[in-house]
Amino acid sequence: MGAEADLAASEDGKPLFAVLGAGSWGTALSMQLIRSGCGVVLWDWDRNHIDAIARARCNEKFLPDFPLPDGLRIEPELEAAVRQADEILIVVPSHAFVGILELIKPWLRPGQGIAWACKGLEPGTGQFLHEPALKIFGAERALAVVTGPSFAIEVAANLPTAVTVAGTEPEYCERVARALHGGNFRAYTSDDIIGAELGGSVKNVLAVATGICDGMGLGYNARAALITRGLAEMMRLGRVLGAREQTLTGLTGMGDLVLTCTGDLSRNRRLGLALGAGKTVEQAVAEIGQVVEGVKTALEVWRLARRHGVEMPIADQVYGILHQGQDPYQSVRELLSREQKQEVV
Repeated sequence: MGAEADLAASEDGKPLFAVLGAGSWGTALSMQLIRSGCGVVLWDWDRNHIDAIARARCNEKFLPDFPLPDGLRIEPELEAAVRQADEILIVVPSHAFVGILELIKPWLRPGQGIAWACKGLEPGTGQFLHEPALKIFGAERALAVVTGPSFAIEVAANLPTAVTVAGTEPEYCERVARALHGGNFRAYTSDDIIGAELGGSVKNVLAVATGICDGMGLGYNARAALITRGLAEMMRLGRVLGAREQTLTGLTGMGDLVLTCTGDLSRNRRLGLALGAGKTVEQAVAEIGQVVEGVKTALEVWRLARRHGVEMPIADQVYGILHQGQDPYQSVRELLSREQKQEVV
């Protein structure tokens, strides 16, 4: 099967991607890669889930209204998916990222890079995902993250979307961006991987805060204030960590922040809406039925800010609500009771 796939992929010169992770985002990106002329083999941890997708030719669990395009192949075996691919795109929850890297390392070929579309920090260490990747591969492989304001269902529906591919080597970023770019999907490139990963992580925490605000019915003024001051917190942390300001005011920072804080397709915003309406964290996550990255990320952002002495009052309150059992109303009162001072970023 692998040799046949390699031959088929080389006929038109387009790369064959192994997309590892068949959630909504992995499936949507697979569909976009097919649209742009690439080959795709799609794999997932859950054998029952991937078998169901193969039978139905549709991800009925996460994207039930979108049949898979012709040419998108399902591969139940991880090794087979990796060995036959020209390019690797990992689309799993951030807590599973390092485990995937360790599994696929023996099967990678020289020159293959590692791209991922995961938004979060490594649980327990608070590291950006490129940091453990560098420890595992050293300078041997190019690394890149695909991130930006992008709801999976809208990409599946072929609605206009723009993302950024940020990584360690410009040529590799260009290669991945060129593979994704096409039709209604635009892919930019950047060498600021820290800024790109920071924006994609912190925005999930701030989306929970905005959802809480809206769930409590505090109004549009409060929402605008939270988003704006949340961006200021993101930029303060980014400044200490070496992120570029233009990255955090671009697609991967402000763009993704606005989308995730205001769009009800966001799981993190929906978590906040449920908390603001009086539900517990456990009840809210169970209702959403998918991984909500902001829960684990809130803890790691809180640790990161404390480690670097960065003031992030909104992120602090989200951490308190999600991990310390703090009452959302008390959190709002604490934010509103902060002393008057000059606005600074």
